[in-house]
Amino acid sequence: MQPSFLIKMLQSNASINVSHPAPGDWFVAAHLPPSSQKIEVKGFVPTCAYVFQPDMLVVRAVEVSILEPDKPSPQTLLSHPSYLKIFVPEYTQELRLELQGCASNGSLGCPVQLTVGSATLPSNFQKVLTCPGPTQACHLLLPSPPWDQWLQVTAKSLAGPHILVAFNVVAALTACKPWIVNFQHLQQNSPNQSCSVPPGLLPPSPGYQDLGRSSSVGGGPFCLRGYQVTREYMDVLSVHFRPLDRVSVLVQSDMPSVMRLQLDTGMDSGGSLVVSLWANQSVMSNTSSVVVCVNAASPFLGFSSSLNCTTAFFQGYPLSLSTSSRRANLVIPYPETDNWYLSLQLVCLQSPEECGKASVLVETSLSLVPCLNDCGPYGQCLLLRRHGYLYAGCSCKAGWRGWSCTDNSTAQTVAQQRVAALLLTLSNLLFLAPITLSVHRCLLVEASIYTYTMFFSTFYHACDQPGEAVLCILDYDTLQYCDFLGSGVSIWATILCMARLKAALKHVLLLLGTLVFAMSLQLDRRGAWNMIGPCLFAFVVMVTMWVYRCGHRRHCYPTSWQRWVFYLLPGISMAAVAIAIYASMMTSDNYYYTHSIWHMLLAGSTAFLLPPRDKHTEPWACSQKLTCRYQICKNRREELYTVT
Repeated sequence: MQPSFLIKMLQSNASINVSHPAPGDWFVAAHLPPSSQKIEVKGFVPTCAYVFQPDMLVVRAVEVSILEPDKPSPQTLLSHPSYLKIFVPEYTQELRLELQGCASNGSLGCPVQLTVGSATLPSNFQKVLTCPGPTQACHLLLPSPPWDQWLQVTAKSLAGPHILVAFNVVAALTACKPWIVNFQHLQQNSPNQSCSVPPGLLPPSPGYQDLGRSSSVGGGPFCLRGYQVTREYMDVLSVHFRPLDRVSVLVQSDMPSVMRLQLDTGMDSGGSLVVSLWANQSVMSNTSSVVVCVNAASPFLGFSSSLNCTTAFFQGYPLSLSTSSRRANLVIPYPETDNWYLSLQLVCLQSPEECGKASVLVETSLSLVPCLNDCGPYGQCLLLRRHGYLYAGCSCKAGWRGWSCTDNSTAQTVAQQRVAALLLTLSNLLFLAPITLSVHRCLLVEASIYTYTMFFSTFYHACDQPGEAVLCILDYDTLQYCDFLGSGVSIWATILCMARLKAALKHVLLLLGTLVFAMSLQLDRRGAWNMIGPCLFAFVVMVTMWVYRCGHRRHCYPTSWQRWVFYLLPGISMAAVAIAIYASMMTSDNYYYTHSIWHMLLAGSTAFLLPPRDKHTEPWACSQKLTCRYQICKNRREELYTVT
């Protein structure tokens, strides 16, 4: 089956021609080819903007004749086709189209082709009628044509361009006499009984109308048992369909039981139609079963002749209930905008006499949901609104795919998910090294910043995991914001610390940088220049201070070559490798270990780049100031000792 009209636009313009399109909503969707799995940093890679502007040109048929039931419609074809239409009322069981009195002045036989129906998707069910003999009348039978709709008929000449063909088209409608169930009679029956209700108890629909002179209704038998259904709105794209008073549906073998689901509002095609059936109480034998058909536009009524659920222009969805399988489920993603019908009938293929007095109570659960099973544990249900239409779909994670994220052909195992979570979280423990060095060198502000970064980065990645290995101590957005803020401020604080500014100036710049980071991350959290801009400013401050000290001391700064070889060069190298991995090597597949390496390199470079402690400062001197004790203060000018 052709799912859609697919066009690959290799050039700037493309077009497609749809002849005789079906009435209703047609949708045009455009998408780019699947992108690479590479994680690109926003701002480093140029983005391409694509503009898609569809235009529609409609050519209408001006002269369209209306076919009335049982009235011949004379037609004459020369070079152009003839267009006709007929209205199919509700409860039409069969439509018969017949060609009569066909004659041509230069061709043998009846060179006429009738095309009934319109072009539809996902498959085309147009019916074509051709007549082989010159005097033989030919006809086309359409079981269960679409109800309450105009049906298009196109007559085309198969003779030459200048050969005149004359004929008559006759349409006959066979009406279906519905039996609308009165629930008061059903409620009087005991649930333990078989619920075999005589046909005379329940009256036909008061709105029933004769469909024409060809209707074979009169006082004849009923053709379907109709159950009234209520539509209950639950939420966005969430609708429940329930029979009146929430009773089970009575299914017998004499006629199908039909339920109509109203999905014709224009806002119901963006979800999934879920049909769940189960046989509650039954007297079914091993040779009997309940056959179910789900169709759009009109119900399937021909259970006595076929079980393929095919109506005039629609291939239905078949289901079955039996003694071995009392439950049946069906999911229809994005159902077309129309009235949908659920038809059920008890069938005994081997011994039809067994089904004569048998009846089955079938409980139904009919609903329209945005996402099936809420996309499960490996997906997220997303809503998309475009030009007044609302759609829902699952965004799958951890390699899962499918309508409801249930296809595990490319999914990660639970062990892989746990390994990824452990790598991304435990790699942050390397920040203990710069935290320890900062406390050892009396850099308490920097130590608190690194502790903040380690804490929120650990729990952000614990919450960012798909599947089962997930732990969220706060909401996801808060953890992400704190992680990004801690990473940027850590780099800012490290570079300012390397500049060896005065304490007051350093603290002012540190506070201003933190406020700038907080503002920029609120504007665009993933913008690369929101992180690079403040860091470049701090780098310029550090280089300026180093150049000033070099000129003031007439010596290179830092002065020790051991400092350059064993600390600065390894730290700069680790930072460069970390930036290269972050900017160009991360993909969706290797994210959990490349980003873990990024954590380790960032923590390691911070530990190497931290400046040494002052010569007059003893190790762990800051921890000694935290306790209350007597302190001996020395006045170097007067060399007097006092006790405070």
